[in-house]
Amino acid sequence: MSRKTIVVALGGNAIIEEGTEGTMLEQFENTKRSMEAIVGLIREGHRVVLSHGNGPQAGVHLIRHEAASGQVPPSPLNVIVADTQGSMGYMIAQCLANALVVAKLEKDVVTVITQVVVDPADPSMANPTKYVGPFYKAEQVEKLRSRGWIIKEDPGRGFRRVVASPQPLDVVEKGTIKDLIDDGKVVIAVGGGGVPVMRSPEGLLAGVDAVIDKDRASALLANLIGADELCILTGVDRVAINYKKPDQRYFDAMTVAECERYLAEGQFPKGSMGPKIEAACDFIKRGGTKVIITTMENAVAAIDGRAGTVITA
Repeated sequence: MSRKTIVVALGGNAIIEEGTEGTMLEQFENTKRSMEAIVGLIREGHRVVLSHGNGPQAGVHLIRHEAASGQVPPSPLNVIVADTQGSMGYMIAQCLANALVVAKLEKDVVTVITQVVVDPADPSMANPTKYVGPFYKAEQVEKLRSRGWIIKEDPGRGFRRVVASPQPLDVVEKGTIKDLIDDGKVVIAVGGGGVPVMRSPEGLLAGVDAVIDKDRASALLANLIGADELCILTGVDRVAINYKKPDQRYFDAMTVAECERYLAEGQFPKGSMGPKIEAACDFIKRGGTKVIITTMENAVAAIDGRAGTVITA
């Protein structure tokens, strides 16, 4: 069996199960269960880089900051992303390290707080659409906009802050991550899509209040470190068109051309499978070999070619 370098993008259900409160105890327990698949990949000899989402966790931070804003100054969104990278990276690293001890596998696990470069002139900056944080009432909107925030109605739910979701262009710590992988470490990186930063002509970095799609950032990192495969773990075993309709159709394999055709037809919504399919196409167009989309439970079988949807050129 060939040994591969695989970037594994953990879906939200790997940390917080739908229908639960999302307490830290629940998050730790859910993360422990999720690590079984990762241990399986490491046992087979694959070199693994993990990424993860942070939507619910960043939302909690924003609510806390709002509640305490009368006592302490709130942090900007880029700092909140860094905060969640650290706290979630600690949790995932500890759970994985413990699982490796139980499996009698000697591997160091390290979390890298990762900055991802974006273009301040990205079109999304002029028209932010990504909802973040708590819901507000109509009478609060004017005051919130006085902070420089952009507030839009989340139809049927209330008003929320919206921020840009620009395309990731570079990963600042890519060299360090590659060195750690080459040294045999398991690396957790680009958590929550990475901390969005812009780079000046002089090469200086500064944080940007935005959020980067986790799967797109994972795909970019996979290209930059020369990974063999990108594995996107989500809530469904395989990609489908006509989802939850009588003529639903699952795919064991897809080409980039098929993915792009179905994207154009609206088969993959922006709020669910769309970003994953776009990230898969990005990875392969930039030279990647294969993308696998499947569930956490089927990750090892999918890497071995026995489950999931495989996307290739």
